[in-house]
Amino acid sequence: MEGSGRHDSTVQKMTMPNRTEIIEELRSVVLGPRPLADALLAPLVFVTAYAVAELTVAAVAAVSSGIAITTVRLLRKSTVRFALAGLGGTVAAASFAVWSGSAEAFFVPGIVSGVLTAFIALVSIVAGKPMVAWTSMLVRRWPAGWYWHPRVKPAYMEITWLWMVFFAGRSLLQWNFAARGELEALAAVRLIGGWPALIILLVVTYAYGVARLQRLSGPSVEEFRTAAPQPWTGQQRGF
Repeated sequence: MEGSGRHDSTVQKMTMPNRTEIIEELRSVVLGPRPLADALLAPLVFVTAYAVAELTVAAVAAVSSGIAITTVRLLRKSTVRFALAGLGGTVAAASFAVWSGSAEAFFVPGIVSGVLTAFIALVSIVAGKPMVAWTSMLVRRWPAGWYWHPRVKPAYMEITWLWMVFFAGRSLLQWNFAARGELEALAAVRLIGGWPALIILLVVTYAYGVARLQRLSGPSVEEFRTAAPQPWTGQQRGF
């Protein structure tokens, strides 16, 4: 009976977050300072323009779309740092494409960025300081020591593995299409594998992460801060 009680408790602690909670956590990602258009418009404009004009015209059109987004943000007095970062990336990608004379080269900076992200994730796993813990720390400002707690860190290690596989797989797929000169397929992977896929990744990250923390039965952030003794209620929300 005692063993059954512990089993029931474990099952209860593994309950996934509800849909409302996940939507609230993702609201700032989708509707916040970096809407989907900031990331998707430039490559879409580039491919469309290249289908009817030469490479230089497509590059100029892509950069112009980035300038337009930044201008709209300024006129609305909203946050422009993400738009400026996107504009900088578009300028670099367009310049590289024109310099190399290859439309596929427009997507190379994004591929390289994905490879670097996967590499950083792997290095952080080997070092025992998972990358996803660092990203969460930057956003939530929770104590660093909590993330390295032996009943907390495994959740972040497992999710960091997931992120590494995602970014490595996406980059490999894009590189394969780029090497074959399949621009339309490359653009499709870039668009679908961009924010739409990232939103799914974030949903999985949050849902699995919270459930895993509950199963690990570690302290919540507040319990860690106050050095509360066991038994801990654990982290019920946020990852």
